[in-house]
Amino acid sequence: MVTNQQEQIGTYFLQQAKLNISSSSPPPPPPPLPPPSSSSKRIEITSYDGCDEEPLPTELNTINSSGGFLVVSTDKLSVRYTNVNLHGHDVGVVQSNHPSPVKRLTYYFEMKVKNCGAKGQVSIGFTTESFKMRRQPGWEANSYGYHGDDGLLYRGQGKGEPFGPTFTTGDIVGGGINYASQEVFFTKNGVIIGTLYKDVKSQLFPTVAVHSQNEEVTVNFGKEPFLFDIKAYEAQERLKQQTMIEKITLPQDISYGIVRSYLLHYGYEGTLNVFDMATNNSVPPITICQENGFVEQDSVYALNNRKTLRQDDKSPVCFLLHCQKFIELVRVRELENAIKYGRVELAKFFGLDEYEELVRECVALLAYEEPSSSPLGYLLGESRREVVADAVNAMILSTNPNSMDSPSCTYSQLEKLLRQLTACCLERRFLNGDQGETFYLRRVLHNGKMSEH
Repeated sequence: MVTNQQEQIGTYFLQQAKLNISSSSPPPPPPPLPPPSSSSKRIEITSYDGCDEEPLPTELNTINSSGGFLVVSTDKLSVRYTNVNLHGHDVGVVQSNHPSPVKRLTYYFEMKVKNCGAKGQVSIGFTTESFKMRRQPGWEANSYGYHGDDGLLYRGQGKGEPFGPTFTTGDIVGGGINYASQEVFFTKNGVIIGTLYKDVKSQLFPTVAVHSQNEEVTVNFGKEPFLFDIKAYEAQERLKQQTMIEKITLPQDISYGIVRSYLLHYGYEGTLNVFDMATNNSVPPITICQENGFVEQDSVYALNNRKTLRQDDKSPVCFLLHCQKFIELVRVRELENAIKYGRVELAKFFGLDEYEELVRECVALLAYEEPSSSPLGYLLGESRREVVADAVNAMILSTNPNSMDSPSCTYSQLEKLLRQLTACCLERRFLNGDQGETFYLRRVLHNGKMSEH
């Protein structure tokens, strides 16, 4: 008898199998199979990519600027003050055409002073979309500015504070945002001048300003190489993060228990025996408490009950097993046997809405001389085998009378820990106004390996 928990597990892994369905042009129709005798409701699957591209600043915004006091070049990368400065509000200020992207570790841009003009009142900074375009960056709330005539830093008010050196004709200054540390930083001629806490959570626009006759600056949004080595800066920031992680100590028996529970969960008996032998004399007894989510008796159940798994012949797990058998026959070029197998076993699922798309993808492998290099080649990958193996494993665990929910069958203790890590990183990003890099475990592990060399 199939329980509700097993139905949830089967549906979950069927969805996992569907996530990789080719999004390219439709595959050729499969060879005809005998129609099934029943149908079921369609399961709608929505795949989330999570890799949204952000528009990058590429030029100056000539529409939203104090046009009466400046002229922007035809390439929209240079600005010159053409009027006579009579009042404090006679500022020629202009933002970029897009705000600074936020789904990354850092953002940076540079400004070259081509001419410091009569008073050298050029400045660089970041402002919000609602910023008054007759004020220097930093003079209004929710803005930051580093000014060339006095070297002061302005953040949200007309009174500056000591920050760095002045800058003039020929100097290249830059402004950046470090989303990991939530700081704004400025550079002069390739060297960081200083940093300040970024207390503005809304999006910020790269901004430059000129304020006296003949002042002229050119902006580089990344089309040309920066004088400041932003790549080296990012590498240093990642190293800082990795160093902080490595300072966190974990008792040896705890880490041992997590690894051991993973091997138990997936039934790697041979590896588990070698692991136990290798650590027998070097690791103290495991003291992980049940309230920490680790119950070894339940994990051992998976190791001792891998005998018979009874499932309905049209269940998602049986379907995935039949699909994988068909794929393996195609892999070894036993095409005649694959067709025979498909007509007998896959035919049971052909026409059932929740299975039909995957059936067509599998059978369409027969249309290609080189299936592995076809648009459907992903079906032959190891990830497909892993989905099927994990589905069978979760079903075995679900027969444990102590199993209370599907997550305990679907994920090992190690995977639950990694999911918690991901959730914490997402929460931290949320608290920073959804600004900063998206968490990718593969990148974290890669950075860890790089730090070892």
